[in-house]
Amino acid sequence: MSTTLTWSGQPLSGTAQLPASKSESNRALIIRALAGGGQLDNLSDANDTQLMQRLLANPAATEFDAEDAGTVMRFLTAYLAATDSHGLLTGTARMQERPIKVLVDALRELGATISYENQEGYPPLRLEGWQTTTTNEEEIPELAVRGDISSQYISALLMIAPTLPHGLLLRLTGKVGSRPYIRMTQALMQHFGADCRDLGSVLQVRPQAYQPADYTIESDWSAASYWYAMVALGPQGSEVTLPGLREYSLQGDQAIVGIMAQLGVATEYVADGVRLTQIPPATAAAQDFTDCPDLAQTVAVVAAALDVPFDMTGMESLRIKETDRIAALQTELAKFGGALTDVGDGRFRVSSTDFKVGGQSVATYHDHRMAMAFAPLAMRGALTVEAPQVVRKSYPQFWVELQKAGFEVQ
Repeated sequence: MSTTLTWSGQPLSGTAQLPASKSESNRALIIRALAGGGQLDNLSDANDTQLMQRLLANPAATEFDAEDAGTVMRFLTAYLAATDSHGLLTGTARMQERPIKVLVDALRELGATISYENQEGYPPLRLEGWQTTTTNEEEIPELAVRGDISSQYISALLMIAPTLPHGLLLRLTGKVGSRPYIRMTQALMQHFGADCRDLGSVLQVRPQAYQPADYTIESDWSAASYWYAMVALGPQGSEVTLPGLREYSLQGDQAIVGIMAQLGVATEYVADGVRLTQIPPATAAAQDFTDCPDLAQTVAVVAAALDVPFDMTGMESLRIKETDRIAALQTELAKFGGALTDVGDGRFRVSSTDFKVGGQSVATYHDHRMAMAFAPLAMRGALTVEAPQVVRKSYPQFWVELQKAGFEVQ
């Protein structure tokens, strides 16, 4: 199955509806379950969030399938362990290739009984309850966790920490990636009554039961990035309004505002969201994606299409996402005349030579962000996206919203 996209040639205009933040939604669902209640408004309709809801609604199950959802796998591993659950936690074939040893080791140190069903260090996991191992009843357990691995491991540990008898002290070692996602977790924990303190390389959580609370989920800045790309690549005069985004956001992907200012899009905060308009792009640009890795694909495609040389760092985590996103970008950009070149020392450079869009077919590698990052190229010519259904993971209405905006989607 594939989808062919074409654009009318008119400037983009109007309002586009975004999904709610998947990152906020999945954290809020875990914390609400630990708190024992609370009303969550504007939950994401993304498959990952719907899956999390279903699995949390059946805590007595003996098997939990996280499918291809990284947050579901990592957060549920900690949640099920801390709630003394017994059962098998599994996922897709790709999920079974994504490492989880750092999180499992940490949970084992705290008292969880977890074993690997197949390959050491990877799902599926067999969870067999929890036994607190702290020998001194007054001792606060302390864990050292690498900061350069997935922040989802750190968030998973933080969210269960208030339920531990003596709380938790997390010491982050080395370079800390995706720090905004950790701050998001802490902010949501505090909203539900947790005592969570950020001391830089040390995160301290005191033993204090969560309290039920209500919370409204913000629209998703990651999803907004694709509309930024369409404004950047659209005919002169293109603009769009995106409701539900906050100027003071918990989401690290709000960084798209500053990044796309370099690539020809200005952001104006309005009453209930943002308005995007075109401005001249820079002649060259650079960005560290350590704190916003999910924006890298979108930015690389736009930079290549605009022929703006763009230096990208902080890309390490892209190798272990739904696919190897660096390799996937390199393969697909080459079809149009773009390149993502490893120039050493962790730096990649986007460049292009005679970049043209004219009927190419983009492979999506079971990765929702590959589909949505390349779709805006249809502003420049006809384009086919393979396996378009992958967008259900985070933005199920993406193709519908493109049609409303004026794209022909076949």
